[in-house]
Amino acid sequence: MTRITMSGGSSRRGLRPLVRALALLLVAVPVTMLGPVTAGAATAAAATASATAPYCGIRWGSLPKTAGSSGYAGISLNTVRNVRAGEHACYDRLVIEVSGKTSRVTVRYVPQVTAPGSGATVALRGGARLEIVVQQPAYDQNGRPTYAPANRRELVNVTGYRTFRQVALAGSFEGSTTIGLGVRARLPLRVFLLDGPGSGSRVVIDVAHRW
Repeated sequence: MTRITMSGGSSRRGLRPLVRALALLLVAVPVTMLGPVTAGAATAAAATASATAPYCGIRWGSLPKTAGSSGYAGISLNTVRNVRAGEHACYDRLVIEVSGKTSRVTVRYVPQVTAPGSGATVALRGGARLEIVVQQPAYDQNGRPTYAPANRRELVNVTGYRTFRQVALAGSFEGSTTIGLGVRARLPLRVFLLDGPGSGSRVVIDVAHRW
């Protein structure tokens, strides 16, 4: 029968390396196991934050928007002069130029844009339609047009734009001008007014490329 002696000096010396190795293993195991879990949790948290962050920081929403004051007294003197558009990194932009100050503008999604006065439907390409009403006429006090586009159905060439599909003049009636904007889908929008050029002003409508 073989007997193992635990009290001998040589036996202790033989066990010391084994004890140290076991101690190191016990310390190393939690670090090895927890490291990947912590990294995975951080990655998941970052992915969640990215998924919930708004596109380009845009928080405009798609409800009706207005700018300006309805009480402006010079509405019959300042008129619509031009309409243009441009592409930006996060949105498409429509600009309506007015001679003098702009009184008020309202922008909203509608099932159909209609011509003021007649109520006729204005056909627009795209999955959604915006009605833009500027409380400024497109004619002067003598009834002469101040904005006479070559094609009322295609005010601006928006071919290749990410959001805009068509810009059309619905009409100008009783001191207000209505423009129809066909867009890809119902997307966030904003509207604001800028001064210039010169004594004029600009109505700016931005529609995001996506939510």
